[in-house]
Amino acid sequence: MNDAGGPHLSSALVCERLLTEQDGTVSVIRMIDRVTFVTDPEGTLLQPQHPVTLLISFKSGAARGTYTVEVRREKPSGEQSTILTAPVFFEGEDRGANLVINAMFEPDQQGLYWFDVFFAGERVTRIPLRAIYQPLPTAPGGA
Repeated sequence: MNDAGGPHLSSALVCERLLTEQDGTVSVIRMIDRVTFVTDPEGTLLQPQHPVTLLISFKSGAARGTYTVEVRREKPSGEQSTILTAPVFFEGEDRGANLVINAMFEPDQQGLYWFDVFFAGERVTRIPLRAIYQPLPTAPGGA
């Protein structure tokens, strides 16, 4: 990605919901960087998934034409996998492109997950999302 010419990363975030109006205006609802999952006494997740939305937004600058954007997830263990590869079309100048990924966050490990954003093969940013496992509170007296 050419810093002087573009495209330029406008935003990269995780939220619980995204509203897109008819005119294309985007509203981010509940921007998050951690999700708490409740576990039973054996450590099993009681609700093993949480809906999330990733928003990745670019402004064209001098970039024109179609380019490839890739998003990879890195688990706390370091294991990586590609979750999206998509073409993005740039019209130039202030025109932009938004990638919206609606997904279920289903962590199989507690800890910090990274979503790496690649533009034309070059990493342009990383988005953190932490999975926290919290034991179900027990009532006083062990009931």
